Amino acid sequence: MLWVVLTPIVLALAALGLWFLKAIVQGAIEGWRSASDEDPENGETPDEVIAEGFLPAERQNTDHSCPEPEALTRAVTAAGTGDWRPTADLLAATGRDWEWRARYSERLSGVAAKDDAWLLAWETERPDDPDAALIRARSTVRLAWNVRGGQRAQHTTGEQFEGFHRTLARSREENARAAALNPDDPTPFISEIWTALGLGYPQADMDRIWDEITARAPHHYEAHFSALQFWCEKWRGSKELAMEFAQRAAADAPLGSLIKVFPLIAHYEHDESDDAEVERSPEMRALVDAALADAHAADPGHPRLAEVRHMLAYFLSLQDRDEAAVEQFRLVDGYVGALPWRYWPDGAERYCELRDETVLRVIESR
Repeated sequence: MLWVVLTPIVLALAALGLWFLKAIVQGAIEGWRSASDEDPENGETPDEVIAEGFLPAERQNTDHSCPEPEALTRAVTAAGTGDWRPTADLLAATGRDWEWRARYSERLSGVAAKDDAWLLAWETERPDDPDAALIRARSTVRLAWNVRGGQRAQHTTGEQFEGFHRTLARSREENARAAALNPDDPTPFISEIWTALGLGYPQADMDRIWDEITARAPHHYEAHFSALQFWCEKWRGSKELAMEFAQRAAADAPLGSLIKVFPLIAHYEHDESDDAEVERSPEMRALVDAALADAHAADPGHPRLAEVRHMLAYFLSLQDRDEAAVEQFRLVDGYVGALPWRYWPDGAERYCELRDETVLRVIESR
C-alpha cells in the first residue's frame, strides 16, 4: 500500500522539478537575449561615436581606401559599357605623373580582367597605344591572380595553379611590350614584380626589375609596396629581407614621399606576437613618428596618402596615442579597403572596433 501513497508524491515532485528546470532554462535564454541586446560589444557603433561624425560598419566602403576621383569613376563606368575613350583620355592626361598612372592603371586593369571587350576595341583601333598595352599587361597579371584565388597554397587546386602559371607566363611578354612602347614609364616593371612573385623569379631577376624601376622613379609608392611583398617571408623572401628592404627604402626617401611607412608594413606582415607591448616599444614609436611626419609633409593629393593614414591610425591606437589616432581615423572614415583591415574577412568590423575603442577613450578623457 506504501507505493499507492508515495506515487502521487513522487509524481508531484517530478512535475515540480520539471517546472523548475523549464524556468531555469527559460530564464537563461531570456537572460542571454537581454545581455546580447545590452552588450556594448555587439558590433554596433556606440551613439557617442556616431555623434562624433563616424560611420557604422555597414557604411564602410570595403573596396577602396578613399574616395575615387570622378574622372576615374567615369572611366570605370564607361569601360563597363564598352567605351574605352575615357580611359585613354585619363591616362593621356596623367602624363609623367607615375604615381597616378600606376593608380589609374591598377584600377582599370581590374575592370579589364573581368571583361576586356572595351580593351580589345581600344587595341583594334590603336594597336600600338602604350596606354592600352599597359592596361593589357596589368590586366593579364590581375587575371592570373584572380584565377589563383586568395587562399593559401594548401587550399588552392592544381587546376587553379596551372591556370595561374600559364596566364602569368603570358604576362611576361606583355609587360615587356608595354615597357618598350613607353620607355620612361616605371609602371610595366611594377606589373612585372607580380609576375616575378607568382612565377618565383630568382632574386637576381628581382634586382634587375628593381633597378629598372628606381632608374625611372626611385621613391614610387606602389613599386615599394609590390617589392616588399616579394621580399616577405610568405612569398619569396624572409622577415629579415623584408625589414632590410623597408628600412633601407625609408632611410633613403625624402620627407613627403610616404615611403617611411614601409618599416611599419614590414612589421605588420610578419608580426605573430600577441604581446601589445611590442607595438609600444621605443623603436616602434620612432617608426610611427617617422611615418606620421612623412604623411604631414606629403602632397594632400597623393593617391596613396589614405593608405598610409590607415596604417597610422592602427599603430597610433595600439600605442594609446589616442588623439593622434582619432585624427587619422577622421581622415579615412568611410573607407576600409586598405591595410591592415584588408587582410581580415571582417575588415569593416575590425576597423570600427578599434576606432570606437579609441574614440571612446578620447571622449572619456575630456
